[in-house]
Amino acid sequence: MTHTNPRQLLTPAMRGVLDRMARAGRPPLHALTPAHARAFYEAGASVLDIPPHHVARVQHVRVPARDGAWLHAELVVPHRAGDAGPPPVLLYLHGGGFVVGSVHTHAALCRHVAHLAGCAVLSLDYRLAPEHRFPTAVNDAFDALAWLRATAAALGLDGARIAVGGDSAGGTLAAVTALQARDAGWPLALQLLFYPGCTAWPETPSHRRFGHGFVLEAETIQWFFRHYIDDAQRTDWRFAPLLAPDFDGVAPAWIGLAECDPLVDEGVQLADALRMAGVPVDLEIYRGVTHEFIKMGRLIPQALQAHQDAARALRRAFGATGTAAAP
Repeated sequence: MTHTNPRQLLTPAMRGVLDRMARAGRPPLHALTPAHARAFYEAGASVLDIPPHHVARVQHVRVPARDGAWLHAELVVPHRAGDAGPPPVLLYLHGGGFVVGSVHTHAALCRHVAHLAGCAVLSLDYRLAPEHRFPTAVNDAFDALAWLRATAAALGLDGARIAVGGDSAGGTLAAVTALQARDAGWPLALQLLFYPGCTAWPETPSHRRFGHGFVLEAETIQWFFRHYIDDAQRTDWRFAPLLAPDFDGVAPAWIGLAECDPLVDEGVQLADALRMAGVPVDLEIYRGVTHEFIKMGRLIPQALQAHQDAARALRRAFGATGTAAAP
């Protein structure tokens, strides 16, 4: 039986990006210390990304965590018509395997989505491993949502229209936060998930097929998780949301996946689990691209398409929720 070389699935532009990375001799993150990996990721964050869009307001805020810590977050508000009223808001949780990434590395993405969707975006610097292991990031995300609900009006935002979103590890956190919000009785307009991690162990076929040479390396995934969580904790649904007891009544989902990504199978499995529970799901699989593609808008057209699709889902979700006072 003949098996297709998975590299043949890549678009020419995506293949060119991977070839450029190989020629540059980029060290894999798992070959670095966490501190060096963070610096390396920060330094390269804007190389393939689009320039940050101009917005009406950028505000740095401090978010209180349950253990007394203060978390940094950046609120961006797009230009809107003078009579538009308070904008809805997306709480955004950046990717980076729970070890790297920041508000800075995802600033261009958040500003572009804010502009396209006509909503504010609050991007959170949740605490990273290994200094802060599981479940600190989970708690930080939920605490940020609680704070946002309580302070939305003071920030000039519509507290009745809140969504959560994120990419990769941030997508995991967003999916978990949506489940926790359901349990708390807090309605959300949408969970916006770019290629979230959803399983306890990397055992799906896509992990085997795309685990080497497609940006997110199998060794890097294990390096992230060793820093973040003990093996005995991996079956906690707050790490692996596919193991949640049920998905009944959770917020509607928009899920954007990359075809050539180790995480694509588990993203599809999450979409199926949500649909089985009667949750409305809009699933998009972007063909021929890899993990991290949404931050490659300079060269990868599918990145800009994904931004447009996500923004359209946010506009639709926010329009459907109305503008009643927050419960």
